[in-house]
Amino acid sequence: MKVIKYSIVFFYLLLLNSICYSQELPPIVKYYSTTYNAGNQNWMISQDKNHYIYFANNEGLLEYNGSNWNLYKSPNETIIRSVKVIGNKIYTGCYMEFGFWTRKSNGHLSYTSLSNKIKSKILDDEQFWNIISYDQWVVFQSLNRIYIYDTKAHTFKIIIPKKGVLKSFKTSNSIYYQTTDYSLFEIENGTSKLISDNSILKGNKIVNILSIDEGLLIHTQFNGFYKLINGNLVKFNTDADSEIAASSIYSSQILSDGSFAVGTISNGVFIVTKEGKVKYHITQSKGMCNNTVLSLMEDAEKNLWIGLDNGINCINLQSPIKSYTDDTGMLGTVYTSVVHNNKLYIGTNQGLFCKDYLNEEQFRFVKGTKGQVWSLFIHDNTLFCGHDSGTFIIDDESSKLIFSQSGTWKFEMVSKHDDLIIQGNYYGISVLQKVNNQWVFKNKIEGFNYSSKYFELTDDNEMYVSHEYKGIFRFQIDRSFKKCSKLFTYTNPPKGKNAGLAKFNNSIYYAYKEGIFKLNPKTKLFEKDKSLSSVFDNNEYNSGKLILDNSNKLWLFSKNYIYYFTLNKLNSSLKKNVISIPSTLTNSMLGYENISQLSNYQYLIGTTDGYYVININDLSIKNHTVSITDLSINKLNGKQESKSLLEVGTYHYDENNVMFSYTVPEYNKYIYAEYQYRLDGFQDSWSEWNAKSTVSFKNLPPGDYVFKVRSRVSNSVNDNLATYSFTIKKPWYATNFAILIYSLLIIMSFIYINKLYKNYYNQQREKLIEENNLLLEIKELENEQQLMKIRNEQLSQDFEAKNKELAVSTMSLIKKDELLSLIKEDLKKSTDESNNRSIKSVISTITKNISEEDSWNVFKEAFDTADKDFLKKIKQAHPSLTPNDLRLCAYLRLNLSSKEIAPLLNISVRSIEIKRYRLRKKMDLPHEKGLVEYILSI
Repeated sequence: MKVIKYSIVFFYLLLLNSICYSQELPPIVKYYSTTYNAGNQNWMISQDKNHYIYFANNEGLLEYNGSNWNLYKSPNETIIRSVKVIGNKIYTGCYMEFGFWTRKSNGHLSYTSLSNKIKSKILDDEQFWNIISYDQWVVFQSLNRIYIYDTKAHTFKIIIPKKGVLKSFKTSNSIYYQTTDYSLFEIENGTSKLISDNSILKGNKIVNILSIDEGLLIHTQFNGFYKLINGNLVKFNTDADSEIAASSIYSSQILSDGSFAVGTISNGVFIVTKEGKVKYHITQSKGMCNNTVLSLMEDAEKNLWIGLDNGINCINLQSPIKSYTDDTGMLGTVYTSVVHNNKLYIGTNQGLFCKDYLNEEQFRFVKGTKGQVWSLFIHDNTLFCGHDSGTFIIDDESSKLIFSQSGTWKFEMVSKHDDLIIQGNYYGISVLQKVNNQWVFKNKIEGFNYSSKYFELTDDNEMYVSHEYKGIFRFQIDRSFKKCSKLFTYTNPPKGKNAGLAKFNNSIYYAYKEGIFKLNPKTKLFEKDKSLSSVFDNNEYNSGKLILDNSNKLWLFSKNYIYYFTLNKLNSSLKKNVISIPSTLTNSMLGYENISQLSNYQYLIGTTDGYYVININDLSIKNHTVSITDLSINKLNGKQESKSLLEVGTYHYDENNVMFSYTVPEYNKYIYAEYQYRLDGFQDSWSEWNAKSTVSFKNLPPGDYVFKVRSRVSNSVNDNLATYSFTIKKPWYATNFAILIYSLLIIMSFIYINKLYKNYYNQQREKLIEENNLLLEIKELENEQQLMKIRNEQLSQDFEAKNKELAVSTMSLIKKDELLSLIKEDLKKSTDESNNRSIKSVISTITKNISEEDSWNVFKEAFDTADKDFLKKIKQAHPSLTPNDLRLCAYLRLNLSSKEIAPLLNISVRSIEIKRYRLRKKMDLPHEKGLVEYILSI
């Protein structure tokens, strides 16, 4: 029953705590076991001078450098229970084993056992749960004994209490431990000295011991704090005692500001001020991975690391950002917020909520505002609420609906008309007016019926409205604010998803994915502002929502940053300020991002599950140090091998695949580290900024290289530059010695080739001389041939001349015979046969002179003279030819026609053609062969 009673009290206190306190908590970074790929439980935490964090993990020693997790298995593959960084060594204790790790030149850790030196003295089943550094000694505490190692003398001393050891502690100048009988001892001169066996401590385990001016401050597991003064225990009461009373405390840590971090078994962690008040109570429901706190450690940046039963948390206690997370779902997504009359009002998709601004209390629902709230607006000390149901006036925690015809997006004041307010509705623009000190609906502006989520009014009553799906409208409102005219729709810039419109510094700006455009008041055209548009470079656009705060700052959100612009005091340009918080962390609703000014430097950003509060005055980022953590080399398709980072590297030509890992050991949730690198000898310029902490270079050619990497945090470039120089050697066939050999071989080859060329040229010269002589002889022969040719041509010409003469002679003979034949015939006709003998004698003489035989003989003699042996050759070729056939061949040889030959043979042309036909037959000529052609070719 007693257990049940305590359980009821415990859960009641938890419920009361969750209802009564609405805490704005510092950022909490979660690391689950799946993130770091090791065991769930983390028993102890430590940090080295490089700000790397080490965890005593179930699977081994876990190292985190801000970018990468590395797990080193314990030497005997057991749970590591304790870890402590002392100088350059990381001491660890586990099951029947303790020793230290040192960093090798390649950046990895190597283990050295100390317990092996006294292996015989270690108890069976002994585990080492704590490690303490004191001057030159290192103390390893198990649940049975305490081992003191002298780092100078390399010797051990073992303290063996009569009872088992619960826990050991170190103060500024002493070491204490509590035994299982709850007695408290101090180690002096290597021996145990009883400090207190007060009955108050009986059954009450000590969690931590702190040194104070009066003596010791002892933190117990169940009864809070006690002061030990001159051997007397005095209760030190705090306001936190009642809250922590139901929690079993497992770990405790004093923080640098004097406050306490208290870790419990099942109720998360408490942050208690040095005055004893609970500042934060953080549990799993408020952002932790688990409620069981096994270890606590404050790092150099004042972050609180929490080793849990399941995971790791890092709480950025000094962060200028605080968050409120609504795990109950009561608030919903925050769309707007404002501080009015010392109350913080939050407008969400569930309605309007409020609480006292400076008190940590639960948000209270404003009656009558159930539903979607779009905007909150203060004018004339009146709070207006733009709601899905219309327009409300909020008075403290009550509401009054003054407009219900349409949902209301936003409100704007009217220049020179303090009694008028313009509001954008779902179906156009409407006007509110103050009448008899009461705000009432006046009228809807006729002529424009589109949704007016974003609008701006100029001093000339010219209205600009941005519609996400239709673009930008411009129209003129009359002086009575009842009608609009001159409606104009812009085609450039076009409509855009999540586009926004706002007035800043008396200029109207429009933002969408292609950039930010400024209205030119003279041309009434929107012109791209290159300076403002740069925030959307590199695919940074998420939303064009533009927000103007009370101090004249223009805010907008991109994928990885929050920007705000202020007026430059020295010129007309705008000053850009960057907050390096990505949208994945702000968790805002895209297109409905909202930020409101709470005080001079504090701003509230709404999210889908609560809100963040940022103090922009504390956003200054200290200079961080980037360092190269690993260098891996491998051959093509080979295994990667880590190399030394402490000396200039020299690698074989085929070890030309290089991977660098680097980091900035920064653990703040909202600090965004980016890197830029350059490989001198391979690249001429720096790479683009990137959050990736590794880079690979493949198939690097032989040469000398210097790898350089720098970082920027929250858009601020750090001063330091990490470098590493290395050389990839040339292959043996490309070394200087090889080149020398190649040069000698080339020179010898040149000499040998020169000699060969000389011999060759000599041979060629002699050959050329011979060829020239031969050519001369050939030339002489050609000349002789040419002479012969000329002679032959001359002979041919003579032959042709002879033939012509013969043909002329033959023709003359033919003409002569023809003439004589004519005379003979005339004489015969005119002569009297009986009387004129003299005429007969003439006829007889003529007959003798025209004898065919005589003509042929003359012709034959002349023909043989001109064309020797022709008749013989043709007779030999064709023995069957008759004299008349030979005669015809001779005439054809002279190229005479049938008509010319007929008189010579004293026959008709027809008879000549018959003779030619018969001659072809005797010669047996083919059809395609010409007779004359054949005769001429003989």
